[in-house]
Amino acid sequence: MKLLILGGSEFAGRAVAEEAVQRGWQVTAFNRGRHPAPDGVTTLTGDRTAPGGLSALANGEWDAVVDTWSAAPRAVRDTAALLADRVGHYTYVSTKSVYAWAPPAGADESHPTVTGDPDAEATAYAEDKRGAELAVEAAFGPERSLLLRAGLIIGPYENIGRLPWWLNRIARGGEVLAPGPRDLPLQYVDVRDLAAFALDATVAGLNGPYDTVSPSGHTTTGELLDACVAVTGSRAQLRWIDPEVILKAGVEPWTELPIWAPPDSEVHAALHGSDVSRAVGAGLVCRPAAETVADTWTWLTSLGSAAPQRPDRPAVRLSAETEARILREVADGGDQG
Repeated sequence: MKLLILGGSEFAGRAVAEEAVQRGWQVTAFNRGRHPAPDGVTTLTGDRTAPGGLSALANGEWDAVVDTWSAAPRAVRDTAALLADRVGHYTYVSTKSVYAWAPPAGADESHPTVTGDPDAEATAYAEDKRGAELAVEAAFGPERSLLLRAGLIIGPYENIGRLPWWLNRIARGGEVLAPGPRDLPLQYVDVRDLAAFALDATVAGLNGPYDTVSPSGHTTTGELLDACVAVTGSRAQLRWIDPEVILKAGVEPWTELPIWAPPDSEVHAALHGSDVSRAVGAGLVCRPAAETVADTWTWLTSLGSAAPQRPDRPAVRLSAETEARILREVADGGDQG
């Protein structure tokens, strides 16, 4: 297979590149050259948003392309139009955020989407991703277009900071605010499992949208945080706090407490309750949470510094002051765990 990756040096794109190289594919990555691509990848340099920025792609043919772009849809429009006659299949890594808010528990690919414009400049994340989906389908046709609508993506190379924040916080030890309940089901995808499915689905010529996250309940909040304690070797004590206490304290789910959303909320239903039977039926396999946590910690410790952070995404973390205040108030008022 001759594969072109639009991106290929960070998080999801890097995972796709590494997986393709491991399979013995001939891999080319087109990106702005800000980060080195994995070994075994040929790099073409260009800026999709700049005049003449696609010139490095003017020649060449590939069996398939995988695209992880998440900004102006017009960049996908222009790239897809340029490649339509020289690439067999286009896989676009999209997002479940394209669905009109809020998808109920059990929603699948048939849920209505937001409005997107393939000719737009960067506007908002969901609308940009939907516009890019439409751009791909316009250039390649529905039969040659695969839309992978990922939800929460975690694993090595994460540059959003969700699982890295939990690992680093737990590694520091002490009492850790753990958002209850322990058995709250979570739904996510390890970036390497997303990459493997993307390549398998590309070879199979799958088309249309696929919600690519684990089945709801693949793991729980308790299992995930227990795994963080185990792999870091920390003596941290998880202090389980009722959701009502956390919300009353003004903590923002998902952003201040990464990954977590309160049970029985529309946020939890939308982020952790999708019906992913279509992707599972097509071969999506999700590794155990403990493996994802362990490998992410190994990668983090290899950096010797803080995890990378995408400049276009806000940092996700609970401040030490807020955590200490809530733990102190709970201790003063009786055990809430």
